[in-house]
Amino acid sequence: MRNVLLIAAAAVALCACSSKDADQTAGAASPQAPSSEESALDPLTSSERLDRILAAQPAEEQARYQHRHPKETLQFIGVEPGMTVVEVLPGGGWWTKILMPYLGASGAVIGADYPLEMWALFGEFAPDPEKQKVWAAEWPAQAVGWCEDDCAPAKAVVYGSLPEEMKGTADIVLMFRALHHFSRFEDDGGYLTAALKDTYDLLKPGGLVGVEQHRAPVANSDAWADGENGYLKQDAVIAAFTAAGFEFVASSEINANPKDQPTEQDFVWRLPPALATSRDNPALKAQMEAIGESDRMTLKFRKPG
Repeated sequence: MRNVLLIAAAAVALCACSSKDADQTAGAASPQAPSSEESALDPLTSSERLDRILAAQPAEEQARYQHRHPKETLQFIGVEPGMTVVEVLPGGGWWTKILMPYLGASGAVIGADYPLEMWALFGEFAPDPEKQKVWAAEWPAQAVGWCEDDCAPAKAVVYGSLPEEMKGTADIVLMFRALHHFSRFEDDGGYLTAALKDTYDLLKPGGLVGVEQHRAPVANSDAWADGENGYLKQDAVIAAFTAAGFEFVASSEINANPKDQPTEQDFVWRLPPALATSRDNPALKAQMEAIGESDRMTLKFRKPG
């Protein structure tokens, strides 16, 4: 019970916050590039634009670049200025604060939250349901304060209740460390299945999905790697997406961390930034910090068309 409470508490807290590249390709098509008009408006290349934005982030945000590799991750997935990008579970805006100025005024960011009834499954650690009911109405105004110049407009949506006008509008959906909760509650309401359908519906034909997810060791049991402990198996994620109609495009080791070798007595929130098991144990905390953030798969999928 103690572990379950720690997991739930750390998971909700993370939602509120914020090696070598070994790519494998499977018939990847080039992502949509900005129009010539957009390029003419900004003399910087997309890479230079992203460099400038990353360099402008606060020092505490930049401290996580060594673990999150934002430039390499966005470039691998194919995010470009002018695109409409859905960010699942944007939380405190760590990625949103990069995406809004990078996509620019000709692009758009759509924050996407878990279904309200799924949040209730977090029990006593669930966020205030009254606040969650108005999240989609209030989040865009919050996001406006995260960007000052040439910013992508912000919208919001809740999984399980997509407006018809949003369907088929997204170039890319980013599911960064958000899949494990959909998976862990699949048996309680088919939440993973429903989320993948909504993701498919949000995308334009040919649109892309970028997944960054805590990766379970192959040797660990499937039962342990169902998302309850934060980890999923890479093969299981690929199988779920292909079963939902997506084409697997590529994988990358950008966010791999071979030091993270969880046993079946571990969960991901033992590691930074949560450090859920070592806040009052300096020696254990030092061990967890020496491991670093989790080993993560980085995957790209495409909606056919």
